[in-house]
Amino acid sequence: MSMLPRLKPRTYYDLVVQVAIVRPGPIQGDMVHPYLRRREGLEAVEYPRPELEKVLGKTLGVPLFQEQAMRVAIECAGFTPGEADMLRKSMATFKFTGGVSKFRDKLIDGMVSNGYEKAFAEQTFKQLEGFGSYGFPESHAASFALIAYASAWLKCWHPDVFCAALLNSQPMGFYAPAQIVRDAQEHGIEVRPVCINTSRWDCTLEPSSNPDTDIFAVRRGLRMVKGLSNANAASIVAARADKDYASIDDLWRRAGVPVAALTQIAEADGYRTSFGLSRRDALWTIKGLRDLELPLFAAASRREGTTISEVSEPAIGLRSMSDGSEVVEDYRHVGLSLRTHPVSFLRPDLTKRRIVTCSDAMTACDGRWLETAGIVLVRQRPGSAKGVMFITLEDETGIANLVVWKKVFEQHRRIILSAGMISVRGKIQREGEVVHLVARHIRDLSPDLASVGERDAPFAMQHGRGDEFHHGSATPDPRSDPPKGLRTRDIYIPDLHIDTIRVKTRDFR
Repeated sequence: MSMLPRLKPRTYYDLVVQVAIVRPGPIQGDMVHPYLRRREGLEAVEYPRPELEKVLGKTLGVPLFQEQAMRVAIECAGFTPGEADMLRKSMATFKFTGGVSKFRDKLIDGMVSNGYEKAFAEQTFKQLEGFGSYGFPESHAASFALIAYASAWLKCWHPDVFCAALLNSQPMGFYAPAQIVRDAQEHGIEVRPVCINTSRWDCTLEPSSNPDTDIFAVRRGLRMVKGLSNANAASIVAARADKDYASIDDLWRRAGVPVAALTQIAEADGYRTSFGLSRRDALWTIKGLRDLELPLFAAASRREGTTISEVSEPAIGLRSMSDGSEVVEDYRHVGLSLRTHPVSFLRPDLTKRRIVTCSDAMTACDGRWLETAGIVLVRQRPGSAKGVMFITLEDETGIANLVVWKKVFEQHRRIILSAGMISVRGKIQREGEVVHLVARHIRDLSPDLASVGERDAPFAMQHGRGDEFHHGSATPDPRSDPPKGLRTRDIYIPDLHIDTIRVKTRDFR
């Protein structure tokens, strides 16, 4: 992603190069920067001999593919096809580095004898030697580029379909569902919560509430409810084929799924849209169900036209969960939240500490020193980066890309590898459209993140119709007081008392 603004692909073959160039082989062989300089017209492309232009013309004189390495060996150094194939095999076994080195003398001597300067021959071998740490075949890169182009086209013209497809393909890829949904929302896609009467197993597309758009809304599927089996979800969907469920009791009797499955959906807040039940109300209702009625009482209930679970009990008004608790439970049971971003609950405190948002950090001028904070999404420490780690943070405004040099990493190793949320002070490094924050000091903000469940949103929530959530607060609100005569009490359910948000970080090494 950092390479794309610099490469600026215009043709399909540019994507082939893009796929192949960000690899350990080209990076270690010092092929990346020469190619970029030549592409931008900052460096002249020179070919000492015509046969070299024939082999490397498409890549501006820089060998990026295994096939090119073979052709250079044959055309410029006098290798036989069999020897070139041995060279290819040594480049393909990237887990066993050093295999290319045994061809050094033969390749350099062959090029020199064919009229190339020794310095140029040595530089060429150095580039080819980088393939020992994994260089792409051109055919592989071309196939990869076709998939990349098709994916980009789909995301550009049908972002709703793209979002639903990615969610249905989890677990996979670089980004977790929370980041996929966030990106979709930023591109104007309405993402709707799990609903007992409309969600299928997979995420599906529904008509948007905006009549002026041809983009569909994405309904999250039952597959996103943690712990819910495909078999139980299938029973729920099949039983409602002719008629929507009217209540939890109706669902329980018609679908024939165990109470545990109903509980998992309640924890994922799947009854709010259809039944108007919050998490706590739904769990309280489910606790009144029986897995099996005794025959004597069941017969009496049928004669009276009632069921055991419908026997009247004193009405109980449960205290609403705090806004932060709702977000915590969303992350715990669905992996993301359509409510407020967790970091927004901490923003007043962060602002007092002069910690800027990720968006402000990434738009700051080059060379500025600042401190930002966010949830850790991705950690990357590629072998070709010589100990440098790249980290992606997210807050309510966007993401920030960090560069952590080896010395800073060693100083803050425990925090970097274990913290769910960090603050980073460092210097902005801007090169064109590519922006990084070079970290100097890192602090663990996991205790702050753990306090989200006890907080209310620092601003008024907007309540909409249909699929919009209505938020309660941890303190009594006169507007939501229960009717007279209704007893109000809090409820302790172990599953609804968790101390922090846990975001599964994507780690790549």
